[in-house]
Amino acid sequence: MEKKYVLYNPHASNGRGEEQARALTDRLDGETVFMDITTIDTYADFFAGMTENDEVILCGGDGTLNRFVNDTKDLDIRNSIYYYPAGSGNDFAHDLDIKAENAPVCIDEYIKDLPTVTVNGKESYFINGVGYGVDGYCCEEGDRLRATTDKKIDYTGIAIKGVLFHYKPTNATVIVDGVTHEFKKVWIAPTMNGRFYGGGMIPTPQQDRRDPDGTLSVMIFAGTGRIGTLVIFPSIFKGEHVKHTKVVTVLTGKDITVKFDAPRALQIDGETVTGVTEYRATANKG
Repeated sequence: MEKKYVLYNPHASNGRGEEQARALTDRLDGETVFMDITTIDTYADFFAGMTENDEVILCGGDGTLNRFVNDTKDLDIRNSIYYYPAGSGNDFAHDLDIKAENAPVCIDEYIKDLPTVTVNGKESYFINGVGYGVDGYCCEEGDRLRATTDKKIDYTGIAIKGVLFHYKPTNATVIVDGVTHEFKKVWIAPTMNGRFYGGGMIPTPQQDRRDPDGTLSVMIFAGTGRIGTLVIFPSIFKGEHVKHTKVVTVLTGKDITVKFDAPRALQIDGETVTGVTEYRATANKG
């Protein structure tokens, strides 16, 4: 008899990951096995113990998805993978209109041929996007605060204070499919596979993760002062910042390199990498 393995991240949704996963108990047919995803030593052993008809349901947020696709990148997975959003941001779910009140959704087609990002010589897959600039700074500050308090982190407040006082923009070189572009006073330069990141921001509203060629989009917000940036920046939550074409540029391609002239924090699906001077994002489809 087939089984459903529910893999939950106990740290997701501000520590409510297991609670949200077990809410599925009465909504799943057949035998259900709940497992803490952080206790799985090797996925090779995990999948070796399953039959071909068994299913896996991932419960967590974008970080959980990112960890899963990178930890299983060398495996030929024959089982279907489903997703149930149980994170704090759930940008992947928003992009595909996956709702927690519905049944888990099969995501097999969305976790194959994912784009990669190379940072400091390390290559990894990403689900939603790679943030560089103020967004990376916000994750860095959020991590610092999380180590000292149990309170919910106010990323919006961190961003406002960063733009007004603390974050210093850089100059950037952006190379898209071999064509070089130069920008001064860059506040943010994310490369996106989907539309959403950062808990609801839409830096590249036309980006489509379903694109058969796997084309990526990089958005550069540059050239404004602190007050001007603060005035425009909130419109990124509706994707309307792209109307400000004097300060916002969106470029598309399959091979994107972003170089800053001073090290800044970067985030990959919400996971922070500090002291970065450049990254390279590459499509793996088409």
